[in-house]
Amino acid sequence: MEFENDVFVSYAHIDDQALIKGQTGWISNLHRHLQVRLEQLLGKEARIWRDPTLQGNDVFADRVVDRLPGVAVLVSVLSPRYVKSEWCQRELAEFLKASVATGGARVADKLRVFKVVKTPIPAELQPQDLKTALGYEFFMTEPESGRHRELEDNEILGPEARRLYWTKFNDLAEDIAKLLTFLEGRASGNTPSPAKTRGTVYVAETSADVKERRDSIKRDLLGHGYTVLPDEPLPLEGAECASFVREQLSQCRLSVHVVGQNYGVVPDNATDSIVVLQHELASERAAAGDFGRLIWMPPDLDLAAAKEAQRKFIAQLETDSTLHAGAEIVKKTSLEDFKSFLLDRLAESALAKPHRQKASREHNALRSIYLICDSRDIDDVQPVRDALFEEFEVRLPVFDGDEADVRREHEANLGECDAALIYYGAGNEAWLNSKLRELKKIAGYGRTTPMVATGVYIAPPATANKQRFRTHEAIVINPEGPFTSSALEPFVSVLRKA
Repeated sequence: MEFENDVFVSYAHIDDQALIKGQTGWISNLHRHLQVRLEQLLGKEARIWRDPTLQGNDVFADRVVDRLPGVAVLVSVLSPRYVKSEWCQRELAEFLKASVATGGARVADKLRVFKVVKTPIPAELQPQDLKTALGYEFFMTEPESGRHRELEDNEILGPEARRLYWTKFNDLAEDIAKLLTFLEGRASGNTPSPAKTRGTVYVAETSADVKERRDSIKRDLLGHGYTVLPDEPLPLEGAECASFVREQLSQCRLSVHVVGQNYGVVPDNATDSIVVLQHELASERAAAGDFGRLIWMPPDLDLAAAKEAQRKFIAQLETDSTLHAGAEIVKKTSLEDFKSFLLDRLAESALAKPHRQKASREHNALRSIYLICDSRDIDDVQPVRDALFEEFEVRLPVFDGDEADVRREHEANLGECDAALIYYGAGNEAWLNSKLRELKKIAGYGRTTPMVATGVYIAPPATANKQRFRTHEAIVINPEGPFTSSALEPFVSVLRKA
């Protein structure tokens, strides 16, 4: 059917009362902003309706009930007064009831009710029909005090609050416009085909102090054609939350975790926060293979100010090798650089190109070796490279360029080469261990098969640690005297037989 009105705004009227005399109320501003932006996005008049005349003690008007069947989309502005208002609750219930006759409350896997959270409301107090809807939160949380500040286009609140308001508003307006366009197409018998997704990414929920950065990452991924999960709020009961996260992760090939200074909310009947829980379940998912994780620690992360539980979690992330399968920790990188890195990673990974490694192998008959070394060894490693080059394609690390470019080249080599040989020269034991850990995480770099061979070549200068070095994870080559190509035989013989 064709709708009489595009949008009905349901709200508690006290929320449209301006704190400063002579100014326009919050709801009136939202209405006006939506009117203009939707008309810009749709290219035609936007029919937005709310009833500014009704008061909190009025009887629910028949005219509201009669008009709701002709409404395409409901915008519910949640606040403490909204959840206590029988009138607001009835508007929601009547709209959902009427939607049954107009195609249902959900179309194209989207709810026709948009939950705008003006003032924070505990999940258990929100209307039952909106608890599973992802809201548009028009407030910010101050990291130090934990206090909430509502967002609006008001100079008094400062530039950051205004910037966040318009960011949230644009997300809301664009999502409403997309749904209205779909409904219009369906009414005309020309239902738009759903956009083809480039892949599905799990962007983990975060603590409040980094939520805006998480939302920015999500926004970029959606804009580049990726589907982002979770697509509804996490349950606040431990077992339910774990079950839901597992189901969502099962649909993905990559998860993104933004680590903040705060520990995060701990679900009922759970001992760990949702931040820790999601990471542990992503580690569990990675153990099954064909799954990668990116963990970003913002450059302004202040560990000294973090609580003990968060410091312990971060230390575990950085040191516990059992959590590293398919994972990569990115630090000292800005948000914009991390988003660029993430998009490049997705474009190059098995998520976007699942047959990349196989195709590469078919087009190159020579086995390829990634000869990993420290930048200080770039000259000393040349005899080893020359010896291997007689029979194999040999790649060296890239050291020139910015950090993101260097990292991308490193990951590409890990994802594509048939074997890896670590040249253990100028690097210390910690450097060697980090390279060995990376070789254990190669499933996260788009590989579909393990490396044919991995090795460690013990090079000068001689140290006690090098003489004592042993591992079951790689072929160890510890030659005596000057380098000779025969020293590489234990490693290359494995490649020849593969």
